[in-house]
Amino acid sequence: MSRAFVFPGQGSQTVGMGKELAEAFPAARDVFSEVDEALSQNLSRLMFEGPGEELTLTENAQPALMAASLAVMRILEKEGGFSLAKKAAYVAGHSLGEYSALCAAGALTLSDTARLLKLRGLSMQKAVPVGEGAMAALLGLDFEQAQAVAEEAGQGEVCAAANDNAPGQVVVSGTKAAIERALVIAAAKGAKRSVLLPVSAPFHCALMRPAAEAMEEALSKVTVEEPAIPLIANVCARPVTAPGEIRRLLVEQVCGTVRWRESVLKMKELGVDTLVEAGTGKVLAGLVKRIDKEMSALSLNLPADIEAFLKAN
Repeated sequence: MSRAFVFPGQGSQTVGMGKELAEAFPAARDVFSEVDEALSQNLSRLMFEGPGEELTLTENAQPALMAASLAVMRILEKEGGFSLAKKAAYVAGHSLGEYSALCAAGALTLSDTARLLKLRGLSMQKAVPVGEGAMAALLGLDFEQAQAVAEEAGQGEVCAAANDNAPGQVVVSGTKAAIERALVIAAAKGAKRSVLLPVSAPFHCALMRPAAEAMEEALSKVTVEEPAIPLIANVCARPVTAPGEIRRLLVEQVCGTVRWRESVLKMKELGVDTLVEAGTGKVLAGLVKRIDKEMSALSLNLPADIEAFLKAN
């Protein structure tokens, strides 16, 4: 069996995330404490207790999801003697989850990752005034069809295929007017359903250029090591290990398409048959079943999940 560890993106956050891990494992408490200190913010209390609307703010959700993922990884390493380098072939993450993946593989320190994601969230939020951008999920269209919808809907405005999540599940992002046009065009092209997403900004499109510039500057100031195992990067859906290339791709990722479907298929092509989702929720494990039914996936979220995994490994 060859496995890859994958890390969730925004939307998986929920009040109470990480609380049971912190109560059960000292290693998890250490992670949350380190993230709180790096951010000079009691993020862990917000994760455990809410309020939900504050946790959902991009600047909080991004580092919170990373902290929950890294708590799982630290528990595996410290409490279970699990070695990612020896027991997995690749890491990958969905959007912000790429930072979690790099931190888990030793390319970034936990404190730097927390600060980078706080800045990433703030920069993405500030890039476009609230109400001027939108995102929508086009259900029942493949990636090429969704790209054609985005192109037709643009009409001189920004409209792009932002997330290729799974067959029949592609997200488009851009100006509000262009996304509203995309909903109409998608219906005419045979989409089963199209839904506006409850997001605060239009991620992964050209409107995020100011955020990409902020991340380029921030990433130039932190140390990026070679990861212990290769990262399957969002924007190119192939393995990368060189620190300079990792930096460049993290910048491109802010405006670029999250090629998740292709990333999972690339891992399969490279011999991976099992994906282990570390962190909050089960979104990525659910997508695997839609991408390739031959691959298996499991989620490590709660103490019982981790204990069962360690017993089997």
